[in-house]
Amino acid sequence: MRTQAATSPGGHYGVDPLDPRWQAGYPPAAPPADHPEPAVTVPPPGYGAAPVPTGYQRPPDAAVPPIPPPGPAGYDHRSADGEVPADLRWADLRLQVVYRSKRLNTGHLIEADQAFGGRGAVGPHALMLFFVSDAPNEPHGYRLHTAHRTWPQSPDSDVLPQLLAEMAEVAADNIASIGREWSPLGPEGSMVNGGDMTLPPGAWYVGVGVSTLDSDQGRWYQVARTLRDAAAAGRYMSAFNLKGQCYVLLTDGTALHIDRDPQARVGDDGVRCNKTLNPDRITYYNPYEHLTEQGDDETRDIWRQLGALHHTLTTHLLAGRRA
Repeated sequence: MRTQAATSPGGHYGVDPLDPRWQAGYPPAAPPADHPEPAVTVPPPGYGAAPVPTGYQRPPDAAVPPIPPPGPAGYDHRSADGEVPADLRWADLRLQVVYRSKRLNTGHLIEADQAFGGRGAVGPHALMLFFVSDAPNEPHGYRLHTAHRTWPQSPDSDVLPQLLAEMAEVAADNIASIGREWSPLGPEGSMVNGGDMTLPPGAWYVGVGVSTLDSDQGRWYQVARTLRDAAAAGRYMSAFNLKGQCYVLLTDGTALHIDRDPQARVGDDGVRCNKTLNPDRITYYNPYEHLTEQGDDETRDIWRQLGALHHTLTTHLLAGRRA
């Protein structure tokens, strides 16, 4: 049987691109008469519109979706005039203060642990001052600033209620001697030595707190020595296993007790507050409504002395300020 070699379709036009002898650029031969090219209508020169067949109807333009209306009042926690409702703003501030206090307490712990037993040993208590400034680009329209103070290890800085009482006296003396110009951030009569010591213009005071390394695990000096004894005995124990706590009072009447416990169960944030942290809840029972009156004698004394310092600072720093 005789076979016929297959040819490329291009062979009908005298050009076979599959032939190795073919090179692009050779002028192709004219198509044979029995395979004419289809006729193509060439438009006249120019940029005029193409002819429209008779009876052609242009489809209607697609509808442009309207611009969505602005969000309702209260969207992004702001009212129609751009103000954030006070209850949302204060609830957010309480949460911000909780986070800031835990972070400062952790830093206080690390600093005290590293300097323990040395000439620069740090005392177990630290003061915290809270301020806010207007920040329209923030979700709730404000920014929190925190200044703090630690003390060298000494008998004068070991007893927290006594330390707070002395700070209240220092604040009162500064107000009496310097007058309206005195600020706890200094430069004259400064009560702090770290944190946000320079504030934006117009920032105002919102609260005071204290970080302490004393906890239900024991006094700081006891638990700090426990770390060293454990290391000497070959048992691993880190300062990050130790607890800490904070007490805070804010100018809206908020009282916060924050227990920083690295071993706490999931969901237990260690926060007790006499006011809500979730303003979306309509009603609920708050067992800490009278937080400053709860606890043992020493705890209530801490609240009393912290309250006296808070009253002195609030009266001086917010005098004449619109609520």
